[in-house]
Amino acid sequence: MKRRTQRLIKPLGLVPRPGRSGARSPKSGRPIGLALVQFAPVKGDVDANLGAIGDALAALKRDAGPFPDVVVFPEACLSGYFVEGAVREVALTSDNLFKSLHGTAAKALGASHRPFDIVAGFYEADGGKLYNSALYATIGRSGAIRHVHRKLFLATYGVFDEERFVSRGRTIEAFDTPHGRAAILICEDACHSLATTIAALRGAQILYIPSASPGRGLEDAEPANVRLWRDITRVAAAEHGIFIAYSGLLGFEGGKGFTGSSRLIGPFGDLRAEAPFDAPAILRVDVDPVDLAAARAALPMLGDLEANLAELTAMLDDEAALRPRPRRSNRSTVKVDRSKPSRRR
Repeated sequence: MKRRTQRLIKPLGLVPRPGRSGARSPKSGRPIGLALVQFAPVKGDVDANLGAIGDALAALKRDAGPFPDVVVFPEACLSGYFVEGAVREVALTSDNLFKSLHGTAAKALGASHRPFDIVAGFYEADGGKLYNSALYATIGRSGAIRHVHRKLFLATYGVFDEERFVSRGRTIEAFDTPHGRAAILICEDACHSLATTIAALRGAQILYIPSASPGRGLEDAEPANVRLWRDITRVAAAEHGIFIAYSGLLGFEGGKGFTGSSRLIGPFGDLRAEAPFDAPAILRVDVDPVDLAAARAALPMLGDLEANLAELTAMLDDEAALRPRPRRSNRSTVKVDRSKPSRRR
């Protein structure tokens, strides 16, 4: 699949800032500004989609409000989602993507623009393997890649066939950013409550979910999957006392339409703001870290989970022991001594 330079991106619309809602403590310090971007990528055209990212950054620069601290783009936004056998042609190394994003930002904003963070979904090439990944990086002076998450739960059913074309990720990590501790889950990763639990236990204060969710069903004039994702993210945020920032892909690929519906969920499980499911948009929202402490004091479910973690882990070990072990050839087995405390954190 050739990387064309044709620009077929519809203009992005800035969604008005939401009013404040939900239970909150008095503000302390400066909130973190997020911009959740949804657009329809040109399938297979990395250059055109980098141009669309530049257009979004330029639109944010023209906006009356301050430039956001973190700009979040959807799953597979550099190429489109259903590229299937052409994944290798559109895949990038994380270093090459970082350099391209840095150049795109410099062109759209100017080389002297203050640093900001970016989350972007892409097909990753690394060590001869391909992954459905999302990069978190700081762009600008002292810029750096902070983390790359590789999708664990590869959708291979119905209209999906991911496992034929990409390898599975192996871990969920929280990582430090200039704006607190974060984690990334890609689309179906977040449908499994255990994945969200791991991210929260590892210290994530905000969970970013780049997604590509095709429309399915119809409920009250909106696709049923939009309501499903709204419910999934609200329950996960309330259970763990975290912010969840969801950025959804748009557009039609192979007769399947993606439903943007980018949204921010607060740590009480309250829907702070949501973009339309059928139009390109930039949703600007603020995250106040003070809300985390308020939510966890009012609903200390993450603390309750930590108190019962040893028993829950033993139950999971028991369940794993009942299942057949995957056959791995030419690989050594590493035994983990669970009696010793982990030094990872």
